[in-house]
Amino acid sequence: MTGRLHDKVAVVCGAGQTPGTTIGNGRATALLFAREGAEVLAVDRDEKSLLETCALISESGGTARPLVADITDPSDCAAIARTALDAFGRIDVLHNNIGIGAGDAGALDVTEDAWDRIQSVNLRAPWTVCRQIIPHMRERRTGAIINVSSIAAVCSAPLVAYKVSKAGLNALTHALAMENASFGIRANTIMPGFIDTPMAIEGMASKLGMNQDELRAARDRMVPLNQRQGTAWDVAHAALFLASDEAAFITGALLPVDGGQSARIG
Repeated sequence: MTGRLHDKVAVVCGAGQTPGTTIGNGRATALLFAREGAEVLAVDRDEKSLLETCALISESGGTARPLVADITDPSDCAAIARTALDAFGRIDVLHNNIGIGAGDAGALDVTEDAWDRIQSVNLRAPWTVCRQIIPHMRERRTGAIINVSSIAAVCSAPLVAYKVSKAGLNALTHALAMENASFGIRANTIMPGFIDTPMAIEGMASKLGMNQDELRAARDRMVPLNQRQGTAWDVAHAALFLASDEAAFITGALLPVDGGQSARIG
């Protein structure tokens, strides 16, 4: 590796993953950040999965500290900032890999409880984490924030609460970028399309009662670039670029990582 995050401290929220045969976006990003030299505070509510991520980082010679936290709890969000500062002394990168869609439906069918839960996790929680970490970044007059949204924010999507939450996350990123530019803080969003992760394949196949290979094939056919879904490493490498000094003049950007899926709208 090239050490593109050498001497940086990165907080990765959502560093665990759903069990499966492939790797999830958050785990891949935490691993790649560590391989490129970052000291990583890995955050997830699933302790078992989180410890697996940290073990993989340690096995590859990287540095990671686990923190079990529920980012819908403001006190846990405060603990994220406090733990990173106590352990590493600073925070250079905040990566919010956060998102759920369970219980979602069309605009007339989604329940109030499902709507509120999805907005709380997908939009309110990243905002709460940012509020805890940005003051520290402002003091140091540097920092990079990366939020993981979805092309559902800009494309037609049958699940309305998820779509609205991710569109809101895009808007939040834009607001953060403009409010913090004078402090040297950058904020950008990654919008994944179809990515072959355990949540997207094993989780969705189980929900739909489909064979996993059939679901993969159906998703592959919908991607313009080589008729192939992306992998979590595609998302992780986009995050690495945005976290690195190579993106020093980039803020407020919405970066599709989707093999051209969202290009169809324009």
